[in-house]
Amino acid sequence: MSRDRRLVAGLDLGSTKTCAVIAEVVGELPRMPLAKVLGVGLAKNTGVRRGVVRDIEETTRSVQAAMRDAERMAGVKVADVTCGIAGEHVAARTSSGVVAVSGEEITPQDVARVNEVARAVSLGRDHELLHDIPQGYVVDQQEGISDPVGMTGMRLEVEMYLVTVQATAAQNLRKSVQRAGYRVADLVLDPLAAAAAVLTDDERELGVALVEVGGGSTGVAIFHEGKIRHLASLKFAGAHVTSDVVQGLGVTQADAERLKERHGVAYQPLVDPSEMVNLPSTPGQGARQASRELLSHIIHERVDEIFHLVGKEFERAGYGSGRLPAGVVLTGGTAHLPGMVELAREVFAVPVRAGTPELGISGLVDSVQAPRYAVPVGLVLYAARKAALGASSSAASLGTVGIDKLLGPMKRWLQDFF
Repeated sequence: MSRDRRLVAGLDLGSTKTCAVIAEVVGELPRMPLAKVLGVGLAKNTGVRRGVVRDIEETTRSVQAAMRDAERMAGVKVADVTCGIAGEHVAARTSSGVVAVSGEEITPQDVARVNEVARAVSLGRDHELLHDIPQGYVVDQQEGISDPVGMTGMRLEVEMYLVTVQATAAQNLRKSVQRAGYRVADLVLDPLAAAAAVLTDDERELGVALVEVGGGSTGVAIFHEGKIRHLASLKFAGAHVTSDVVQGLGVTQADAERLKERHGVAYQPLVDPSEMVNLPSTPGQGARQASRELLSHIIHERVDEIFHLVGKEFERAGYGSGRLPAGVVLTGGTAHLPGMVELAREVFAVPVRAGTPELGISGLVDSVQAPRYAVPVGLVLYAARKAALGASSSAASLGTVGIDKLLGPMKRWLQDFF
C-alpha cells in the first residue's frame, strides 16, 4: 500500500528549532494536489545561526530528532525532504531577456528560450541560483502578459526575478541533512514557502507583505499583482528578544527563552501592571520576582524596533504608506507571542493577521495550526505540486508533443506557486 502513496516531507532548519512535516499527496492530480498532513516533528537546534549552518553535527542531530518524531507520528519512512533556506546571504534581483519568435505564434520553446536568456547572468563565484520567477512577459510592446504561449508576435521579452543564495551555505545545509540520512530534493526560500501556506490569491493580488519573524532572522516578502516583488532578510529577530530578557532580568539564556514562551507579551498595554512572575534564581540570589509588565516592556521595545526596520524595508521597496491594501501577515516562531499582531498594527498602520497554515492541506491540520509551521507546511505544498508535476510527466512520456502540451502549462503553474 505504501508503495502507491506519494509521500513528501518539509524541513525547516531554524536558529532555535528544527521543524519537520510529513504529508501525503492527495486531491485531484495533477491540477489540484492537496497535502494530507500525516506527521509533525519539532526539535531543538543550536547548530544554525541566522540561516547559516555553524555546527554540522548539532544540525544533523536536530534533523534526525525532528524527522524521527514526524516519521513515528506518520507511521511511515521518507527518503527525500524539501528544505527551507533563509538568512542575510540570500540576494534577489530582476533580470530581463529578449528573443525573436521563431514561428508565427509563440511556442513553449520560445518561452523556455527567453527564460534562459534572463537566467544567463553572472551570479558571482560563491552564489547559486535558487529560484527564477517570471514576473511577466511582453509581446511586441504589449505588457502584463502572464502566459504568452499561442499568441502571435515577433518579439518576446520577460522580466525575471532571480533569487540566489551563498553556495557554501546551501552546501552545508545539504550536508547536514544528508548526514542525517535524507536526500535534499529541493531548497526553497523560507518566506516564499511560508507565503504558499498562508497567503490567499486576493492578498497577493492587492498587495501584501509576509513578515517571517524567526529566531535568527526576520524575512520580508512583498507580493503585488499576484507576483513576488521584493525580498529581504533582517538580522534582528527572536534571539535578540531573548538576549534582551537575559540582560534585563539577569537570567540564563534557557530561562529567558522559557519566560518568553510562558509569560511573554509583545504589546505592553495588554498586561496587568499588578501581575508578577517568579524568576529562576541561583542559591545566592534567593527567591526573586519581577512584574510581568517589565518582561513585556523588554519584549515590546525590541519587537517595536524590529517592526520599524521592516517598515523601512517596505519604504525602500516602494511599498510604504498605503501601498499594501491587504496589509501584513506575520509568520515564524516569534509570531505566536501574544500582542505581536496588536503591536504590528500600531507600527505599520495597516491590517495585520497571524498566518497559520490552512491553504491546500488536510489530515492532521490542527497539529500545524501555528505561525511557526507556515514554512514546513509551505515546503510540503511545494513538494506536493512538484510530485503532481512528476506524475503527469511520467504519464505523458509517450510522444514528445504530448509532453510539451501537458508540461508547458504545468511548469508555468509551478513557477506561479510564488
